[in-house]
Amino acid sequence: QVQLVESGGGLVQPGGSLRLSCAPSGSTLTIYAMGWYRQAPGKQRELVATITRGGLTTYGDSVKGRFTISRDNAKNTVYLQMNSLKPEDTAVYYCDAHSRWPKEYDYWGQGTQVTVSS
Repeated sequence: QVQLVESGGGLVQPGGSLRLSCAPSGSTLTIYAMGWYRQAPGKQRELVATITRGGLTTYGDSVKGRFTISRDNAKNTVYLQMNSLKPEDTAVYYCDAHSRWPKEYDYWGQGTQVTVSS
């Protein structure tokens, strides 16, 4: 069992920055990759960024060059640094942990609201 707690969301002006954190607990040794996804009201959930156990990263096209996903091994926490924020970045951001053992499974956090508005 894995539990995920997101934090760091809030209201920010266009062009501003925000850093989200995701703190996992439980059976974290089974986690192969973690990521951030977002969902705006009435829209499909969208991939933002992922990072594997080995440190390989991927980004959604809409956030490339602006967002950075990283891990702090000392704190066992995953971060999403969001720069040059745009109104279209407004969404609930969810942390995901993907496990491959004992079977393929995704764990999800409760989500944190990010609102970009002037």
